[in-house]
Amino acid sequence: MLGRTEGIVLRSRPFGEADLILEYLTRDFGVRSAFAKSPRKIKSRFGGSLEPFIHSRISLLGREDASLPKLTQSDIMTSFQPLREDIKALLQATEFAELILKLLPEREPAPRVFELLLWALSTLQSMTMLHGMIMSTGGAAAGANASGVTAPAAVKNERETRERWQFIPAVFKARLLSLTGYAPSLRGCARCGAGSRVFYPREGALLCGACARSGPSLEISAALPGIYRNLSEWPLEKIMRIRPSSGLLAELKKFIHVHLAEGIAVTVKSAKFGHGPAE
Repeated sequence: MLGRTEGIVLRSRPFGEADLILEYLTRDFGVRSAFAKSPRKIKSRFGGSLEPFIHSRISLLGREDASLPKLTQSDIMTSFQPLREDIKALLQATEFAELILKLLPEREPAPRVFELLLWALSTLQSMTMLHGMIMSTGGAAAGANASGVTAPAAVKNERETRERWQFIPAVFKARLLSLTGYAPSLRGCARCGAGSRVFYPREGALLCGACARSGPSLEISAALPGIYRNLSEWPLEKIMRIRPSSGLLAELKKFIHVHLAEGIAVTVKSAKFGHGPAE
């Protein structure tokens, strides 16, 4: 019997006329699939708790090694409704879910990945709502609006809000790569330790001219290893204090994309549509 835990819905698919198969990231059991009986019926006991990205307290019934335990209870803790109402936020949250499903083995407990996803969804929701508030007023953010969304002191206008919004996936991806064992090596040449600023995706590391082999490469700035390390190591509650320049943020996004796509051959469907707060 698996028992009670917290879970975030990563995705779901219909099964039969009224049933669902859900994929959760759980706090205690890692990524787990679950079978929900009749949730698509009007009077389902699950209500609206099985929508994508909803954070709930759930009960799973089945053996520890069961491939598809039964979902018997789901009580919403955080709905993240604004993420499903904004197309750009929805696509970004979907990318988070897709990356977890590709990088994290099923049934492997990963409480730090759970905390990372919860932080990413919460922060994305706050910045999405704040961006909407700024766009609707046509001015700078100040104080809190009627929805209780408070503008961080560092966020003053639409451009800065957009940059803060785009910083969230960079943090998420850097930390997820570290937590799942796919982080790039950026502390000098991976073979001899000499200084280098040329990254070889297929090696997942920096290599100097003497150690490098043929293959695609990417030259990085002197600042990139430091900020990447900070994204991987700073406490999540303080990480939004990091404020890279627009140019460094763009380089960071490109570097992570190259490492994912060319280094570990991970691509996600939602990334094709581009991300950023809705206009």
